[in-house]
Amino acid sequence: MSTLNVSTDYAFRPKDSLVGAQMLFVAFGALVLVPLLTGLNPNVALFTAGAGTLIFQFITKRKVPIFLASSFAFIAPIIHGVGTWGIPGTMCGLVAAGFLYVGLSLCIKAFGAGFLHRILPPVVVGPVIMVIGLVLAPVAVHMAMGRTGDGSAWLVPQTTAMIIAGVSLVVTVLTSLLAKGWLRLIPILIGIGAGYLTALILDVAGVSAAIQAEFDPGNLKNFSGPALVSFKALVDAPWFAVPDFVMPQWNLQAIFFIVPVAIAPAIEHFGDILAIGTVTGKDFVKDPGIHRTMMGDGIATAFASMLGGPPNTTYSEVTGAVTLTRMYNPGIMTWAAIFAVALAFIGKMGALLQTIPVPVMGGIMLLLFGAITVVGLNTLVKAGQDLTHPRNMTIVALILVCGIGGMVLPFGSFTLGGIGLSGVMGVVLNLVLPGKNGN
Repeated sequence: MSTLNVSTDYAFRPKDSLVGAQMLFVAFGALVLVPLLTGLNPNVALFTAGAGTLIFQFITKRKVPIFLASSFAFIAPIIHGVGTWGIPGTMCGLVAAGFLYVGLSLCIKAFGAGFLHRILPPVVVGPVIMVIGLVLAPVAVHMAMGRTGDGSAWLVPQTTAMIIAGVSLVVTVLTSLLAKGWLRLIPILIGIGAGYLTALILDVAGVSAAIQAEFDPGNLKNFSGPALVSFKALVDAPWFAVPDFVMPQWNLQAIFFIVPVAIAPAIEHFGDILAIGTVTGKDFVKDPGIHRTMMGDGIATAFASMLGGPPNTTYSEVTGAVTLTRMYNPGIMTWAAIFAVALAFIGKMGALLQTIPVPVMGGIMLLLFGAITVVGLNTLVKAGQDLTHPRNMTIVALILVCGIGGMVLPFGSFTLGGIGLSGVMGVVLNLVLPGKNGN
């Protein structure tokens, strides 16, 4: 591991290609997790992550050593959107979320960086992030127990599923707590690998069915699925193929549902830029400017959604890798982006990822969605505000109850509900309720 403090001045050198590949490896687990959970194409996600990073670099004058890829904040609305409007309609809402970033960047340019914090204080952002994590809790539990995300059908016998999910979860947690160096940066990837290996072992000689018959024979009668891991799709997939891009289709309901979700990652963007600035010793808020980084994030997200990929966001995992290696040259991220785009055209890559059994992903989701909730809770704690003050209590309580409870408000031909409603409600309440912060 290098400990050389490399300048942040942009330099695209062949010798940095290996480090760029390592940066992509660090991001890979989280990058492909989002499309695997939401039903999007992982090859498309690889392509849009690489292309989005290059777009971000162009807009920020190639000054920020950061990598953009799939955003966890949009998992819940994508799952809901794909089930309700299909992928094309959902992409329309995600494109609009990207344009919201662009609009925010223009406001920041005009009114200063404090603009967002005034309209989106922690008392709004914190509970919205919590809602994003908590509304997904049933999906994680269903998948960890071997069911589909909505719990309507069994895919894997329950006892077998919980063994696999348990291994994925425990290995992920232990890796994040005990691993050193690079391994600590890829707990999700290692957890998925451990769960996948467990599924393969249980598949041998019908061990899965034997375990289920012994511990829960009644449930086995309801299970008629295939082996835990099937490689047929992998064998049939071509080595090289153009990713299955999907164009957006106009859907006003998707726009009103998804756009408010962008509130949370927009605020998180500030934190990510401050973090990489602290690591490198540069003030990226001033140069190239937070308005440019927000603009780059927004255009990268809109571009990704126009092709059927998940929204992009700046990756803290990669910032951790930059901290560890002290390799600050933004050109390294150019290499990571190039490798991501190249991998997107390997057909067997996406087919291999889609062989991962549902309980493996369920085990990871148990931790992931809880962690999202904790991030929101930590946002409130760090703000140091009195949550028992009537103003703060009103805002937080209504965001949480309406968002988690699934309240839906009809507006003519479209409806606003769930996470989208909670986000809009939080912004409106913060603007109209008297007083400030409620300390």
